[in-house]
Amino acid sequence: MFLALANFTSADQEKDWQELNGAEIEKALTGITLDYAFAWQEFRASGKTLYNSGAGNWGIWRVEGNQYCSQWSLRDLWGCYWVLRAGDHIRFTGKHGDITDGRIRK
Repeated sequence: MFLALANFTSADQEKDWQELNGAEIEKALTGITLDYAFAWQEFRASGKTLYNSGAGNWGIWRVEGNQYCSQWSLRDLWGCYWVLRAGDHIRFTGKHGDITDGRIRK
């Protein structure tokens, strides 16, 4: 996943985030589109993902254990993130504490 820090209101940032397990991640992401501050990402059931911040970038995604993982080029390593949810907001947290917030598109 490309990382873009979202600019949501402080009320959004104070939501009661719940960490998702592997099955919950799969259920939460499959078939949805997330809107980020300056981009959006579509998660297909086939395992393909499209990230668009003005130009489309195709990758693949999967769940490993209790993390969302993505790969953007066959030569790239997989990047994995913990996933949290608060209502219609999804948060990805990387191993170095990097955070990306998105809102599920209705």
